[in-house]
Amino acid sequence: MNKTSLTRIAAFASGLLLSFSALAAGGGGNLQQAGTDLNDRASLQRGAQLFMNYCAGCHSLKYLRYSRLGDDLGLSEDEVMANLNLTGAKYGEHIVSAMPAEQAAKWFGQAPPDLSLITRVRGADWVYTYMKSFYLDDTRPLGWNNTLFPNASMPNPLWKQQGLQRAVFGEQDPETGETPVEKLEIATPGTQRAAEYDQTVRDLTAFLEYAGEPAALKRQGIGVWVILFLSFLTLLAWLLKNEYWRDVH
Repeated sequence: MNKTSLTRIAAFASGLLLSFSALAAGGGGNLQQAGTDLNDRASLQRGAQLFMNYCAGCHSLKYLRYSRLGDDLGLSEDEVMANLNLTGAKYGEHIVSAMPAEQAAKWFGQAPPDLSLITRVRGADWVYTYMKSFYLDDTRPLGWNNTLFPNASMPNPLWKQQGLQRAVFGEQDPETGETPVEKLEIATPGTQRAAEYDQTVRDLTAFLEYAGEPAALKRQGIGVWVILFLSFLTLLAWLLKNEYWRDVH
């Protein structure tokens, strides 16, 4: 196999990788950078509180336990049970929404999905952008729409913080008859300024990213020691090689 063939194969593989990444991210729309930091424990704690107060009424995290949450985020059992457990579940139980699935499907058309793996499926940037893309839409049953995920069956849970956004539409496409949304504008200000709301959504996204893979926190900490060990092992192997080859020379 010549060099040209290898180059073509590499380019083809790269194209497939990018395509799969785009599909995993949910496709559509220009994603904004979330800028999450899983080492920022304060951000994760704020995100946990946001999720429990504004999301847990409808959505579950069925693969995460309250006890694991407390251990990873540096919270005591009393702090978790008093501030984050709003369903009366036991400390060792999973984080499950109190909303009955049948009733939820009746109210919203379908039961709200579990969000344990949302960032692993869609990506943190997708979740971050999604939470900033809600706007008022009188044509929708709940009065809301979303530019990243059109016709989403949910309102903006953080509308009080962000404010109410309205869509500014462009020119109608003569072929499809659709009128694209050019941009979103704040029609009614919320309790937070734009930068503050960005941080709020970043905290929530970081927590969901953590919930999708709690082991990532410990794995990153262990990674430093693994690198140090491998560096020491490499040095030891180099010294041993020199010692063996000294007699040969």
